[in-house]
Amino acid sequence: MNILCIFSVFCLILIFSDTVYGLIDGLYCGKENCYTVLGVNRESTKAEIAKMYRQLARKYHPDMHKTAEAKKEAEENFTLIATAYEVLKDDESRKDYDYMLDNPDKVYGHYYRYYRRRMSPKVDARIVIAVIITVISVIQYLGAWSRYKSAINYLITVPKYRLKAMEIAKQENLLAMNKKRNKRSKEQMKEEAEAILKKILEERMDIRGGYSKPTILDILWVQLLCLPYTIMKYVYWNLRWLWKFTIQKQEYGEEEKLYLIRKHLQCSQTQWDAIPDDEKEECFEQNLWIKENFLKWKQEKEDELKAKYAESARYKTTRRMMRNQGHRQITFDD
Repeated sequence: MNILCIFSVFCLILIFSDTVYGLIDGLYCGKENCYTVLGVNRESTKAEIAKMYRQLARKYHPDMHKTAEAKKEAEENFTLIATAYEVLKDDESRKDYDYMLDNPDKVYGHYYRYYRRRMSPKVDARIVIAVIITVISVIQYLGAWSRYKSAINYLITVPKYRLKAMEIAKQENLLAMNKKRNKRSKEQMKEEAEAILKKILEERMDIRGGYSKPTILDILWVQLLCLPYTIMKYVYWNLRWLWKFTIQKQEYGEEEKLYLIRKHLQCSQTQWDAIPDDEKEECFEQNLWIKENFLKWKQEKEDELKAKYAESARYKTTRRMMRNQGHRQITFDD
């Protein structure tokens, strides 16, 4: 008899596991089935679920009842109905809920899915990406301005550029105007003079490379917006090069020569802009866009550098010390 009772209970568990064991207290509608709460089934459409929710919401709305006890009971039912509707109206939430009903044994997984969906911020991924790009762009722009200001602060300490700035300031009577101002301490007048010299350097100096004056075209947002144009320009450049100089064998123009020189030197446009003008002229005079000329010029430069080091007294001293102390050098083997 006991065996029969146990077998009967086991059969009941198998039959109702979808509605009893699959429901976890504290998740979704608690131990109530969300479908049963709304009077629908798992095959019901979103429109049918919404229709039943509106009907039940009108029926169990607390304002529809008069006594305090009836209002309290209606409020509990109304909260449960609203919770069930929130679970079933969203496709992803309904999918997780159905998964819980079908897999009642994966308790920890159900807790993870439920709280992940509830705790995670409901923000559009596109907004998150836009905010991240904006933050990066702002940091990038401010960092570029910081490097530029650092370059100006350094140049003002170099005698060559400081004297040149003072000469320009004297020619334009900027420092004299600063001295004529009354009610200024010497420290304030000195700070104003420094500001005038820095302003002259900013206006007259053409700082290139990584410390150049930033522009709005350098920030990430603008670069991303201009990316389609940049890609089209790159494709057009390569197709044009292939047609004109590979197929038709035309002579290189100044722009193409400059591109080949930069390619042989393995330097970017920013690095090329930082090279002095006399060195650029030398590159064109030596016809360095031709590979053979470039290799020859490179070898000559390396030989000149070796000869310069060989004649340097400091280099000779270093070599002598290395020879004398060669047996005492620290190595990984030691």
